[in-house]
Amino acid sequence: MPKMKTNKGAAKRFKPTATGKLKRRKALFNHILTKKSAARKRRLSMSTLVTTPGDVKRIRRMLGR
Repeated sequence: MPKMKTNKGAAKRFKPTATGKLKRRKALFNHILTKKSAARKRRLSMSTLVTTPGDVKRIRRMLGR
């Protein structure tokens, strides 16, 4: 059976943590930042974890894990 290929788009967006959870960036922090409050921008700049079980399974498959 051939090797699994990593989905490069997913590899750039998601990173596994030391415990095996998936880390991701929050959406809506790339442009039109002038109308967003400082507190909102601060929250958006922090990374978070992928929590939905279905998404975790799908992303792991894309990452070849």
